[in-house]
Amino acid sequence: MTEPLVGQTVDAARRALTARLKSGSIESAELDARMLVGAVLGLDLTGLIAAAHRRLGAEESIRLDDFARRRLAGEPVARLLGTREFWGLPLTLSAATLVPRPDTETVVELALELLRAGPAPVHHLRIADLGTGSGAILLALLSELPRAHGVGTDISGDALKTARHNAIDLGLADRADFIACDYAAALSGPFDLVVSNPPYIRSAEIAGLATEVRNFDPHRALDGGRDGLDAYRALIPQAAQLLAPSGALVVEVGQGQHDDVRGLMMAAGLAPDGPAKADLAGIRRAVSCRRKPS
Repeated sequence: MTEPLVGQTVDAARRALTARLKSGSIESAELDARMLVGAVLGLDLTGLIAAAHRRLGAEESIRLDDFARRRLAGEPVARLLGTREFWGLPLTLSAATLVPRPDTETVVELALELLRAGPAPVHHLRIADLGTGSGAILLALLSELPRAHGVGTDISGDALKTARHNAIDLGLADRADFIACDYAAALSGPFDLVVSNPPYIRSAEIAGLATEVRNFDPHRALDGGRDGLDAYRALIPQAAQLLAPSGALVVEVGQGQHDDVRGLMMAAGLAPDGPAKADLAGIRRAVSCRRKPS
C-alpha cells in the first residue's frame, strides 16, 4: 500500500514517487518522477524548485498516482505525457506512432551531411519521408532546411493525422504534405532526398523486446519480417525510381543490418555513398546511397 500523495509538498511527492519507481526497478526513476510531477502541475524544473513547498491537491494526487501505476506497468513516460522531443522539436505522439528515439537523429545528421556535400539543386529541395509516423525525421529536416519542401507517407491514417498536427504546431505545415500509401507507392519524383526509419526487428525477436517497446509501440512499425529486411526490399526499389540524379537515400537500420541493406541498395542500381553512420552507442545506424548522375 502506497502512502497517499494528497497534502504532501511537491518536493515530498517527487521523492515519494522516485522511491516508488525505484522499488519497481525503473532505472530512470528520478528523472521520470520529476517529469511526471512537472506534467501534473504544469511546471518545468525551475517551477518545481520554486513550488517545492506547495501541497498537492486531491485531483493532482489522483493523476500522479495513475501515472505511477502506468509507469510501473512499463508504459514509457513519453506515452504518459503524449509528447517527445526529437531534434529539439516537441512532437505529439499517438498510439499509431513510434516514440522517436535519439538513435534516429543519426538519420537526420547523415542526411544533412549528404545534402551539404552534394551538388546544390537548382530548385527548392524536395524530401520524401517513407513511413513518417509522427513526422519526426521529415520535420527535423524541414526545420534545418528553410527552402525545402517535404512529403511524408504512412499506411496509417491515424499516424498521418499526428504528423499533420505536429507540422502545424511547429509552423511547418506550409512546407509539409502527408499522403496515405505504402512507402512510396503514391509518390512521383524527382526527390533530392528520400529518408526512412522502417520496421526492422525480426519477427521472432518482437516478444523479447523491452516492455516499453513491445507493449506500447505499434507492432506494424516494429516487425520487419523473418530477417528484418522486408521493408527495405519494398521501399528501396521504389525510392530508387524517385531520386533525382545524385539524389540521396538514407535509411535507419538495426544492429548488424548495414551490409545487407547496402546490398539491397546496390541491387536497385544505387551507388554507395560513404560508410554507415554510427549512433552514440557506436552501432552503425544510418546507411546511405545516391542515384548515379545522369
